[in-house]
Amino acid sequence: MALKEIKAYLAPGLSRVDACIARVLASDIQLLDQTNRMLREHPGKMLRPILGLLSAGAAGTLTEDTIRYASATELLHNASLLHDDVVDEATERRGLPTVATILGGNASVLLGDYWLVQCLDLVLQSDSDVNRVLRIMADTLGHLTEGEMLQMEKARKADTTQEDYLRIIFCKTASLFEAAALSAVISVRGGKEAEEALGNYARNIGIAYQISDDILDYVGEEIGKPVGIDLLEGKITQPLLCALEKADDAQQKHIRSLVAGIAGNPSNADQVRAFVAAADGVELARREMDKWLEKAVSCLAPLPESKEKSYLAELAQVVSQRKN
Repeated sequence: MALKEIKAYLAPGLSRVDACIARVLASDIQLLDQTNRMLREHPGKMLRPILGLLSAGAAGTLTEDTIRYASATELLHNASLLHDDVVDEATERRGLPTVATILGGNASVLLGDYWLVQCLDLVLQSDSDVNRVLRIMADTLGHLTEGEMLQMEKARKADTTQEDYLRIIFCKTASLFEAAALSAVISVRGGKEAEEALGNYARNIGIAYQISDDILDYVGEEIGKPVGIDLLEGKITQPLLCALEKADDAQQKHIRSLVAGIAGNPSNADQVRAFVAAADGVELARREMDKWLEKAVSCLAPLPESKEKSYLAELAQVVSQRKN
C-alpha cells in the first residue's frame, strides 16, 4: 500500500491541518509571509499529522483539538529542521535550497522560532488537557535538542555505540512521533490504554523510520538531502554499527579513525562505505528496522478493529519499503 492511499483516506483531516497551519503562519510582514508560503509549498510527507489523525481515529472521534495538535506537531517538526539546517550547515532540504542558504542562518533560526511559537499557541488555543500536552511538547523540544547535541558530541569522537545511537534517534525522531500520537489520543479523550498502545507504537515506528533514513543515506537515490551526507558529517548510524559488530577490535578502531578523520579527508568515506558493503551492514540494518516495525505493530493489539488501526499497521509497511 502506498502512502498516497493513506493520505487519500485522511484527505479531509489533512486539508484541515493544512488550513490551520496556513492560518497561524500568515503574517503582514512580507518577507516572513513569503518565506512561510515557500516552505508550505513543499510540506514533505506530513507523517506526523498522518500519525496523529490515524491515532485519534483509532482511539475515538476527531475533534478540533485533534487538528490543532496535529498541526502543532508538524510546526514543531519543521521548526527543528530550520534550526538543524543551520547547525548542520545544510544547503538542501526536500530537494530545494534551505532557508539558511537563501536568506542566511539568522533568518532560518528566527523562522524556526516563529514556527515553534505558533506550535505552542495552537496548544494554548485547545481545550483537551492543555497543560499535559504543553508538557509533552516541551519534553519533545528538550529531546530534540539533547539528541542533536549528543550526535554532535559523538560525531567529534567517532565513538557512537548502539546505545548512543538509539538514544539519539529516539530524541531526534521517535520522540516527536510519540508526541503526535499521544496528543492525538488526548484530543479525543481516548483513555490510558489507547495512550499506552499508540504511544508505544509511535515510538517504535519512529525508531524504525530513522533507521530507514540512515539506510537510505548509504543506498538511497534521493531523500530530500544529498545522499551520503550523514557519513561525511562523521555520523555513525545503524548500517555502520551493524558492520562494526562483525569486526575485530583492530578493524573497529581503524574504521572509527577513518570516520573521525572524514572532515579533513572526505575520501575516507569511500573506505567506510566499502567496509559496510563487505560486512553486509545495510541488510543487517534492515533486519534491525524490521524488528522495530514488528514491535510497533504488536503494540496495536489492545485497540479495537478500525480502518485507522489497519492503516497504522500498513504504515509500518510504508516505512519498510520506502525509497526516499
